[in-house]
Amino acid sequence: MASTTKEVLTDISPIIKVYTDGTVERLFVSPKIPPSPEDPTTGVATKDTAISPAVCARLYLPKLNNPTQKLPILLHFHGGGFCVGSAFSLLDHRYLSLLSATSSALVISADCRLAPEHPLPAAYDDSWEALQWLCSHAADQTSFEKDEWIAKHGDFSRVFIGGDSAGGNIAHNIAMRAASDSLPGNVKIVGAILSHPYFWGSNPVGNEPKEDIEQSLPYRLWLFVFPSAAGGIDNPMINPLAAGAPSLSGLGCSKILVCLAENDILTSRGRVYTEAVKKSGWKGQVEVVEVEGVDHCFHIYDIQSEKARNFIHRIADFISISDY
Repeated sequence: MASTTKEVLTDISPIIKVYTDGTVERLFVSPKIPPSPEDPTTGVATKDTAISPAVCARLYLPKLNNPTQKLPILLHFHGGGFCVGSAFSLLDHRYLSLLSATSSALVISADCRLAPEHPLPAAYDDSWEALQWLCSHAADQTSFEKDEWIAKHGDFSRVFIGGDSAGGNIAHNIAMRAASDSLPGNVKIVGAILSHPYFWGSNPVGNEPKEDIEQSLPYRLWLFVFPSAAGGIDNPMINPLAAGAPSLSGLGCSKILVCLAENDILTSRGRVYTEAVKKSGWKGQVEVVEVEGVDHCFHIYDIQSEKARNFIHRIADFISISDY
């Protein structure tokens, strides 16, 4: 009898496996859930929309004080190492519903194509396309039908971008691109939220592994999702501090909030990134929040904890109490 056991080609547990027959097995999966006219916990309304054939999104509208209320806008990029995760997952839906309600912000969660079927830079391109689509709502003339929630309630003087883990990496790279590529409607990004951002590099910092660094999960994952990246693990998109990387003084936003977790392997590099931004000559404002005794993306996985709730309030304050 022939064996039915499939041969593993690439094993990046606990995230993803690829088999020699081309099958992709995503090991870390949160179930997708449908949108709702009113979340039972937060009262936030959600709906899904198509941005392009490749990109779609979930929109979150909090309860309004009046029918014409204008709200700050957050374009959010989900985590998952560029190869797992979804804007429609239970984890993201639960988190963004609470963030939308707490910050009184209109949230657009972009769902981008994933590696290995769509290796990077696909997710970066999709995220930029989502931002262009959003900002096009501020233009007088468009080639598409504007979304009613965005057109009616979006305040384009208060546009934020943000994300968790790989999504935090995307937020950084989108902010860098926004400095040189103009946005429709002449929209400017007010702030970027980099939550537990996925950065790495060939020279270990802090508590990163000092030996066999090529076997570390962040290193292997990057080469898996972006095999054609010039410079490999020191490509500026994963290592903004690499030799020859564009100056961080070019960040295209007015302020940045970097969110870190004490027990996260990515935190040491997040600290170094923060200090590099401060020393770069960038004219914006850098804020940092580091939560003790917690791990990567704790605010999404353990959303009921007091530390998660306080953390979400901190992000909400950055959005709703900003000095524009």
